[in-house]
Amino acid sequence: MGSGKQLPPCPLSVASMIQILSLSLSLFLLFVLVTIFPLGAQPDLQATEFTELPLTKQTAAGLHKAHFKTLTDIQRKAIPLALKGRDVLGAAKTGSGKTLAFIVPVLEILYRKKWTTLDGLGALIISPTRELATQIFEVLRKVGGHHTFSAGLVIGGKSAKEEREALHKMNIVVCTPGRMLQHLDQTFGLNVDNVQLLVLDEADRILDMGFRATVDAIVANLPRTRQTLLFSATQTRNVGELARLGLKDAEYVAVHEAAEAATPARLEQFYMVVPLQEKLDTLFAFLRNHLQAKIIVFMTSCKQVRFVYETFRQLHIGLPLLHLHGKQKQTARAEVTARFAAAKNGCLFATDVVARGLDFPAVDWVLQVDAPEDAETYIHRVGRTARFEKMGRAVLFLAPSEEGAFVARLVAKKVPVARVNAKAAKRQSVQTQLQALCFKDPEVKYLGQKAFVSYCRSVSVQKDKEVFRLEELPLEEYAASLGLPGAPRIRGLKSVDAERVKELKNAPRGLKALEKEVSGDEEEEEKEEEVEGMKERKKKEVRTKYDRMVERQNQNVLADHYKNLIVDDPTAAGASSDSEGDFLTVKRTGYDSDSDSDSSTTSTPPSPPSTTKPKTIDLAGTTLTIESKRREKMMTSKKELAKLKPRGTRLVFDDDGNARPLYELQGIETFREAGSAEEQRRRFVAVEGERVKVADVEDRRVAKEKRRERRERRRRRREKKRQRKWFEDDPEDEEEGRKGRKGRKGKKGRVIEAAEEPETLEDLEALASGLLG
Repeated sequence: MGSGKQLPPCPLSVASMIQILSLSLSLFLLFVLVTIFPLGAQPDLQATEFTELPLTKQTAAGLHKAHFKTLTDIQRKAIPLALKGRDVLGAAKTGSGKTLAFIVPVLEILYRKKWTTLDGLGALIISPTRELATQIFEVLRKVGGHHTFSAGLVIGGKSAKEEREALHKMNIVVCTPGRMLQHLDQTFGLNVDNVQLLVLDEADRILDMGFRATVDAIVANLPRTRQTLLFSATQTRNVGELARLGLKDAEYVAVHEAAEAATPARLEQFYMVVPLQEKLDTLFAFLRNHLQAKIIVFMTSCKQVRFVYETFRQLHIGLPLLHLHGKQKQTARAEVTARFAAAKNGCLFATDVVARGLDFPAVDWVLQVDAPEDAETYIHRVGRTARFEKMGRAVLFLAPSEEGAFVARLVAKKVPVARVNAKAAKRQSVQTQLQALCFKDPEVKYLGQKAFVSYCRSVSVQKDKEVFRLEELPLEEYAASLGLPGAPRIRGLKSVDAERVKELKNAPRGLKALEKEVSGDEEEEEKEEEVEGMKERKKKEVRTKYDRMVERQNQNVLADHYKNLIVDDPTAAGASSDSEGDFLTVKRTGYDSDSDSDSSTTSTPPSPPSTTKPKTIDLAGTTLTIESKRREKMMTSKKELAKLKPRGTRLVFDDDGNARPLYELQGIETFREAGSAEEQRRRFVAVEGERVKVADVEDRRVAKEKRRERRERRRRRREKKRQRKWFEDDPEDEEEGRKGRKGRKGKKGRVIEAAEEPETLEDLEALASGLLG
């Protein structure tokens, strides 16, 4: 700088120089070993253990501490290629150790390049789900614990502010696509221009329609000179998809491509043909007969998972139940994942959020109540069991309309599956119990309705129409099996776009909330009014025993056994005069029981005629006889009198002054004079159409005025909720200040005005003299 004196360089100690030289020499030797390492052209030259690979001491120590010793097939072939700096496209069966196949190269390549915290982000590992990203991060911590790299987990559901502050210091980031794109857009100073490796786990899921735009945006920010690693159980070889990610001469590693089956060899796979309305009965019977097993049950939608979990939990199966789906908070999802991983037995109801990559120890059964969208998803689902050469079993429930086409899809993907039949003796119907739960708890009924609608929508958006045919499913019977009184109404099935549904499903929640806030103001207002209306209706629906008693109908209709108590037959009364009949005789009012008789008995002399006449009332020109005290008491009620009155007739007067009914049938000649029926229909439609058009304009104006009033009310509510600054006065205080203080009465009753505070000495003297009197 200018004429300033330069400081002499600080001399290094001999120990520091020796350490630097030894590090450089070890890196050079490691580079030479990686360069000359054979790529496994001959099986006898391939490594079988991690100690045979050219790895650093830190990585070897981490692998030994985590008890990783033997290489799997995918690790044996993919790790040497990745260490040499080549792009790798790896495909292997579920549970074959794909995670280590990319974590080891990430650690080794960054170490050979002397990566430090000052160099910034060096490796980016992208996973489709939060649970899988958390699992990858835990493996990275175990294996890379002896390295000095800083690593972080960036997923949704956690504090974005804390991630934003720590992201600049990270060398390795394990993330989900949505949250990483959010940081690229919002985190100031985040630099990804120096990224050396990009890893996509479950690459086929990340590259599908739901994550396509997000992944494209992330890749556009990364340098083209990076190394890319793609791993999945069902890998894509589409040239267009690979070109989007910038892969250069990628090495395709498919260790099980020539295998007889695409699933693990120790996995037993079955399918059962179960009608849609019997699936819950079969599932309930299966769980009751496997109380000591560890089971994962896959369903299509979150609403189905919630409904089955809430209802089966109240049916007390005898097996610990858990549920996991994408609508849960991150803390709840992490807790459920940890609890099921540590459990020895239990059942986890889940969606496809746990279908890929997650490693739950010792899972005995995988049940698929709903058919997956394709054979690839089936392979990933059943891959949650039979991991690392362990035994496992999987059962798929197929509706009769799904069997033929879907089994053909599985056979084409080399998936061996055998048909079995459920034992009818062990099947137990739970429809009555579900109906009782829906009747007792409105929330359960609401969940059942949502589960029904979500299942129908999921079937309607599936691309494979040979398998998923909504019109052939017994929807009414399915609704009854859920305990519902009828099939709920489903709107807009034909207009649903499957690609749009996937994009919305995988979009970040923060982005969804922002879009709703910007564009859905009016819709939000209408929804709020609907919710308030539902709450009001629910309040009105609360009915007590007294309400039900008051609302009873036909109180004036007497039963047959009661009519026998007030029988008018004089012979019956006379014949039973010496028996217990007198005990059951009801005393009448207004006339004697024998006054209407044409004959008299010989044993009893005729009674003198009664002077009491029956009571009658004139009701709208009709004479009504009151024949009992109960009826007399009923006639004092205006409500009962209104029931007995005839219905009113509405009359109109013509030009001559003659009264005519408002509605009367038209004669056949008059009808024919007006034209044919078709001509009259056309004229009626035209007239009514014009009337509707005129009314529509007024309706639109009224609706617009109502929306304006709602916005104005919302604006006033926001103004009330807004916190005032310290220098702003409260309007209520200003109003009180303007009104002033009220006067006080003195000793002799005189009112002393104190509207304003005294300001001068004369004012104070006047006030004092007034108080002293």
